[in-house]
Amino acid sequence: MNTRDDTGRLHDAPLRRRLRAALRGWGGVGAMAAVCALTLAFALLLPLTQSQSQDAGTAITGRGVAHGSQVEAEDCENPQNQSLSPSGGDGSTPTLDAIKDRKDRRLIVGVDTNSYRWGYLDPNNPSGELEGFDIDLVHRIAQDILGDRDAVQFKAIPTSRRIEAVQKGEVDMVVRTMTINCARIEQVAFSAPYFVTGQQVLAPKTSTITGFDKSLAKKKVCSAEGSTAYDNLEAGQKSGDLPASTDIGTTVPNQLDCLVKLQLGEVDAVVTDGALAASQAAQDPAVELKGGLFTDEYYGVAMKRGSDDLVRQVNRTLENYIEDGGWKASYEKWLHPTMDQGDKKSASATPPEADYK
Repeated sequence: MNTRDDTGRLHDAPLRRRLRAALRGWGGVGAMAAVCALTLAFALLLPLTQSQSQDAGTAITGRGVAHGSQVEAEDCENPQNQSLSPSGGDGSTPTLDAIKDRKDRRLIVGVDTNSYRWGYLDPNNPSGELEGFDIDLVHRIAQDILGDRDAVQFKAIPTSRRIEAVQKGEVDMVVRTMTINCARIEQVAFSAPYFVTGQQVLAPKTSTITGFDKSLAKKKVCSAEGSTAYDNLEAGQKSGDLPASTDIGTTVPNQLDCLVKLQLGEVDAVVTDGALAASQAAQDPAVELKGGLFTDEYYGVAMKRGSDDLVRQVNRTLENYIEDGGWKASYEKWLHPTMDQGDKKSASATPPEADYK
């Protein structure tokens, strides 16, 4: 798949500059503060373990860890390239068979329910159904596995529990703006990436903060528990890129909670993925993105280690989804309004290409 390393793949410096240029300077794009508050309310009403009380046996319990299916962290290089190809397995499909043989024949998927345009409940939608870019992908995966796009049981999973939910078999997969990295591929199996973005700072328009830099000195910054944002804040202080006086101690279960804290004046800034930050800026016209991207983030579908047949199937779906225009149509519907500026497309508007291990 396209990477963004020094080999000249998608990970290269030119793309980083294009991403930064494309995402720099976004502001609020509409008075959506009410949506933010209502969305949060919906998220609170939807139990975080929506169906934990249901029979845990309905989720995939796994077939044990296949030691050769994912690389170890010490050998990790370009983790976004470590997924399995859509074909090439031994022909057995135990994980897929277990899903299809359920009495309640549905795919169980962990998602976000409060990320605007990614996975959220729109209070103005009378259907009351989840919608967004990630939700579209889930429906496509369900269609390919079960022949019914609506054969899905959604479970609201906070950022901090994404890995745990997969490992414990509460869900078949998590589709929730989850970055592929070296530490995580030791814990869960990932699909090939389906989206590329980077970390960015969100702050009030009136703030003197200019980005991930010295302007964060003596400022309180919020991030989600278990997120790459917090890891980058810690790393930034260790490397000196971030002032030692920056208070990074405020963490929340879900990244949208950071926006609420920012609105209440409890923190000075938020660090999260630029794609998510753009959606949050669309919810509140009083905040905006500050500075450019300072990391590379590849989103993948997380599944249990050892479920190689499911990983290969999801990768086959991703290839077809991109090839037949489904990915593009979903991007145009959900993310174009917040990520693109007029005729100027964000570099994230191009899906990453698969480059399997």
